[in-house]
Amino acid sequence: MSVLEIKNLQVSVDTENGAREILRGVDLTIRSGETHAIMGPNGSGKSTLAYSIAGHPKYSITGGSVTLDGVDVLEMSVDERARAGLFLAMQYPVEVPGVSVSNFLRSAATAIRGEAPKVRTWVGEVKDAMSSLGMDPTFSERNVNEGFSGGEKKRHEILQMELLKPKIAILDETDSGLDVDALRIVSEGVNRIKAKSDVGIMLITHYTRILRYIKPDFVHVFAGGKIVEQGGAELADRLESEGYAEYTRS
Repeated sequence: MSVLEIKNLQVSVDTENGAREILRGVDLTIRSGETHAIMGPNGSGKSTLAYSIAGHPKYSITGGSVTLDGVDVLEMSVDERARAGLFLAMQYPVEVPGVSVSNFLRSAATAIRGEAPKVRTWVGEVKDAMSSLGMDPTFSERNVNEGFSGGEKKRHEILQMELLKPKIAILDETDSGLDVDALRIVSEGVNRIKAKSDVGIMLITHYTRILRYIKPDFVHVFAGGKIVEQGGAELADRLESEGYAEYTRS
């Protein structure tokens, strides 16, 4: 059982007019096997939460704590956080020219596992995972995300998640830019990973369409840099019909 515990997290970002506070005291606990949907309007701080946990240098932690299994995440470098079991699927995955998908995945797995996977076993793992996600096997020899469509990039993110087997996976608007078929395939991939592991999931989204496939145990509404309401899956249904207006009124 792993636990990601966020207490009173406060985060700011530097702007031309000085530091601007984005997160204003976030409390959230995610345990193994749980799926938490983080919902809210644009600019509410959802992605800031994801990237702050992952260690993006743009964001300054001004207060609070983040621990994974009792260990201070904020004292870790970005790669140490990944090796500890944190995984971030980015909203806009970056291209990495000159690095093939196969080399990237094996290097990442080696860093996580502490030793290089046996080639024959590894090839089978990658092939099976790619097949389940409907990915052409030749993609493994292409450069990371270079020339990939939006859907292909998101499938590659879930491929990484399946192969790296994190303790806690943060999925930042994984549904963004996906058509109906790609959304279904990516969601099925997440559900398959969860079914065969005890990964805890933080699923950040604006919309409920992905929640028709990935059922949340908890829904948290973000507004103004903090969680303003929490509930179960029924809360997402209410947001679908009523929107976020009640949380954004000044």
